[in-house]
Amino acid sequence: MTLRPKPLLSSAVLLILLVLLVAPGIIIGWSFYPAAWRAFIVGPRSRPLRNVQFARNPQRQKRGEYLAEGALGCFRCHSERDWSAPGAPPLPGKKGAGHVFADDGRPWLVAPNITSDSDTGAGRWTDDMIAHAIREGIGHDGRMLHPQMWYGAFHDLSDEDVASIVVYLRSVPPLRNSLPQTRIPLGRRLRYADLQRPITSPVPAPDFSTPQKRGEYLASVADCVGCHTSWYHPEAPVFAKLFAGGNLIDGPNGFTIVSPNITPDPSGIGYYDENLFLEVMRSGKVKARSLHALMPWLWYGKMTDEDLRDIFAYLRAQQPIKHLVDNTEVPTLCKRCREKHGGGDSN
Repeated sequence: MTLRPKPLLSSAVLLILLVLLVAPGIIIGWSFYPAAWRAFIVGPRSRPLRNVQFARNPQRQKRGEYLAEGALGCFRCHSERDWSAPGAPPLPGKKGAGHVFADDGRPWLVAPNITSDSDTGAGRWTDDMIAHAIREGIGHDGRMLHPQMWYGAFHDLSDEDVASIVVYLRSVPPLRNSLPQTRIPLGRRLRYADLQRPITSPVPAPDFSTPQKRGEYLASVADCVGCHTSWYHPEAPVFAKLFAGGNLIDGPNGFTIVSPNITPDPSGIGYYDENLFLEVMRSGKVKARSLHALMPWLWYGKMTDEDLRDIFAYLRAQQPIKHLVDNTEVPTLCKRCREKHGGGDSN
């Protein structure tokens, strides 16, 4: 008797798979396919991990501390924070031990423990695993990371700067704190599945030949554009207008803010000078008005005067865009960004 090989998939299973893949493509458009292909079949774009260990030295540790505690604001997400205190600093004994984000009380996004604890933190991760996560959005176990981990902004970190950050994180005292693993919902997995960009060639030190170029690098890794740009309403006049504000940002306990305009327009920060910019970053206040702690001024204020002045020089060189956002006022619908925020009806 001749035995025929069994088909790998039955006709019914093939039909179901066809419906699952084709129907969304018809509804969403053909751009669905690359995301679905990566989310379900091949995984995120990635590169092989390297067997490297970054040399530990005081200079690297100091530079890494400056970046992680300042422009990158690593512990802004990877810590439980005291939202009752100005700037919402990490709770004592919780810095770097991770944080669980929740929607309507349902946990789904986890900023992991990045202390040197071997059992619940990053103590067993290799140096390249950490660098891979920071700049390329790939977890130590090969998972796609949610873009709340700012790898889009950190992608341009130089090789020396990312090595310095890793060296510093290795020095953070271990804190034992077991956390669940992130479970990105299906819709978001499809949305984020094609964001990763492998780094396969050296990333040299940036061009710091002018204050504006230094400021551009620092503003980029601080992700100023990510927060202060409207990304969710393509029909809105300020959609994707860099630094013009209008991005709805969720905070803990259900509160939200809309990011303000930081272009040099009078409705933005056109009235700022260097001294006021430094004062705002140091104090979290624009004169008598306090900034919300969702603006991580507590971290940016740790940067040197020179670096903050360079960021200001870069922002001053941007295109002025009219869009008034004032989160201290009663929210009203804004025609410019399609969100509800203070000052919305004046736009």
